[in-house]
Amino acid sequence: MNKKLLREGPYADFFSQGVQVGNVLTLAGQIGADSNGHTPESIKEQMIICYQNIQNVLREFDATLDNVIDETWFVTDVDDCMNNVSEIFAEREKIYGCKPEVSQTLVGTSALVQPDLKIEIKCIAYVD
Repeated sequence: MNKKLLREGPYADFFSQGVQVGNVLTLAGQIGADSNGHTPESIKEQMIICYQNIQNVLREFDATLDNVIDETWFVTDVDDCMNNVSEIFAEREKIYGCKPEVSQTLVGTSALVQPDLKIEIKCIAYVD
Protein backbone atom coordinates (compact mmCIF):
# COMPACT_ATOMS: atom_id res chain seq x y z
CA MET A 1 0.00 0.00 0.00
CA ASN A 2 1.33 3.40 -0.97
CA LYS A 3 0.66 6.13 1.61
CA LYS A 4 1.31 9.83 1.30
CA LEU A 5 1.69 11.38 4.78
CA LEU A 6 1.75 14.88 6.21
CA ARG A 7 3.55 14.99 9.55
CA GLU A 8 3.74 18.40 11.19
CA GLY A 9 2.89 20.18 14.39
CA PRO A 10 3.61 19.31 18.01
CA TYR A 11 2.47 15.69 17.63
CA ALA A 12 4.32 14.91 14.37
CA ASP A 13 6.20 12.07 16.05
CA PHE A 14 2.93 10.42 17.09
CA PHE A 15 0.56 10.74 14.10
CA SER A 16 0.05 12.28 10.68
CA GLN A 17 -2.18 15.29 10.09
CA GLY A 18 -3.22 13.71 6.81
CA VAL A 19 -2.91 10.29 5.16
CA GLN A 20 -3.72 9.67 1.51
CA VAL A 21 -4.17 6.15 0.16
CA GLY A 22 -5.30 6.11 -3.44
CA ASN A 23 -8.09 8.65 -3.80
CA VAL A 24 -9.02 8.69 -0.11
CA LEU A 25 -7.55 11.34 2.18
CA THR A 26 -8.17 11.16 5.92
CA LEU A 27 -7.40 14.08 8.18
CA ALA A 28 -6.61 13.92 11.86
CA GLY A 29 -9.00 15.91 14.00
CA GLN A 30 -8.25 19.62 13.69
CA ILE A 31 -8.70 21.78 16.76
CA GLY A 32 -9.84 25.35 17.33
CA ALA A 33 -6.42 26.72 18.26
CA ASP A 34 -4.41 28.79 15.80
CA SER A 35 -0.70 28.37 14.97
CA ASN A 36 0.21 30.68 17.89
CA GLY A 37 -1.74 28.50 20.31
CA HIS A 38 -4.55 31.06 20.70
CA THR A 39 -7.93 29.47 21.44
CA PRO A 40 -10.99 31.73 21.27
CA GLU A 41 -13.72 31.33 23.85
CA SER A 42 -16.73 30.67 21.59
CA ILE A 43 -17.45 27.42 19.80
CA LYS A 44 -18.15 29.38 16.59
CA GLU A 45 -14.75 31.08 16.62
CA GLN A 46 -13.05 27.77 17.41
CA MET A 47 -14.93 26.16 14.51
CA ILE A 48 -13.61 28.84 12.15
CA ILE A 49 -10.06 28.01 13.21
CA CYS A 50 -10.75 24.28 12.83
CA TYR A 51 -11.67 24.90 9.20
CA GLN A 52 -8.58 27.07 8.64
CA ASN A 53 -6.48 24.19 9.96
CA ILE A 54 -8.41 21.71 7.79
CA GLN A 55 -7.80 23.87 4.72
CA ASN A 56 -4.07 24.00 5.54
CA VAL A 57 -3.87 20.20 5.60
CA LEU A 58 -6.00 19.82 2.45
CA ARG A 59 -3.73 22.27 0.61
CA GLU A 60 -0.74 19.99 1.25
CA PHE A 61 -2.55 17.31 -0.76
CA ASP A 62 -3.65 19.72 -3.52
CA ALA A 63 -7.21 19.52 -2.22
CA THR A 64 -9.83 22.00 -0.99
CA LEU A 65 -13.03 21.86 1.02
CA ASP A 66 -14.74 20.80 -2.22
CA ASN A 67 -12.98 17.44 -1.79
CA VAL A 68 -14.41 16.82 1.70
CA ILE A 69 -17.08 14.11 1.75
CA ASP A 70 -17.47 13.41 5.47
CA GLU A 71 -17.02 15.31 8.73
CA THR A 72 -17.10 14.24 12.35
CA TRP A 73 -17.44 17.01 14.92
CA PHE A 74 -16.42 16.30 18.50
CA VAL A 75 -17.84 18.88 20.91
CA THR A 76 -17.51 19.16 24.67
CA ASP A 77 -20.93 20.79 25.09
CA VAL A 78 -23.66 19.55 22.74
CA ASP A 79 -26.16 22.00 24.25
CA ASP A 80 -23.84 24.95 23.50
CA CYS A 81 -23.45 23.70 19.93
CA MET A 82 -27.18 23.16 19.38
CA ASN A 83 -28.15 26.45 21.06
CA ASN A 84 -25.92 28.25 18.53
CA VAL A 85 -26.53 25.90 15.59
CA SER A 86 -28.04 28.52 13.25
CA GLU A 87 -25.12 30.90 13.71
CA ILE A 88 -22.54 28.10 13.55
CA PHE A 89 -23.94 26.53 10.38
CA ALA A 90 -24.40 29.94 8.69
CA GLU A 91 -20.69 30.56 9.28
CA ARG A 92 -19.83 27.04 8.07
CA GLU A 93 -21.77 27.73 4.86
CA LYS A 94 -19.70 30.92 4.34
CA ILE A 95 -16.49 28.95 4.85
CA TYR A 96 -17.51 26.33 2.28
CA GLY A 97 -18.91 28.99 -0.05
CA CYS A 98 -22.16 27.00 -0.33
CA LYS A 99 -24.23 24.50 1.59
CA PRO A 100 -21.63 21.79 2.31
CA GLU A 101 -22.19 18.57 0.38
CA VAL A 102 -20.87 16.29 3.11
CA SER A 103 -22.16 13.74 5.54
CA GLN A 104 -21.67 14.76 9.14
CA THR A 105 -21.69 13.22 12.58
CA LEU A 106 -21.82 15.19 15.84
CA VAL A 107 -20.31 13.47 18.87
CA GLY A 108 -20.47 14.79 22.42
CA THR A 109 -17.33 14.14 24.43
CA SER A 110 -16.27 15.02 27.96
CA ALA A 111 -12.91 16.51 26.95
CA LEU A 112 -10.52 17.22 24.09
CA VAL A 113 -6.72 17.36 24.06
CA GLN A 114 -6.66 20.81 25.75
CA PRO A 115 -9.12 21.86 28.47
CA ASP A 116 -10.13 25.11 26.70
CA LEU A 117 -11.13 23.38 23.45
CA LYS A 118 -14.82 23.08 22.63
CA ILE A 119 -14.63 21.49 19.16
CA GLU A 120 -12.47 19.25 17.02
CA ILE A 121 -13.31 18.35 13.42
CA LYS A 122 -12.12 15.21 11.60
CA CYS A 123 -12.63 14.89 7.83
CA ILE A 124 -12.45 12.41 5.00
CA ALA A 125 -11.86 13.74 1.49
CA TYR A 126 -11.81 12.24 -1.99
CA VAL A 127 -9.01 13.45 -4.26
CA ASP A 128 -8.53 12.82 -7.98
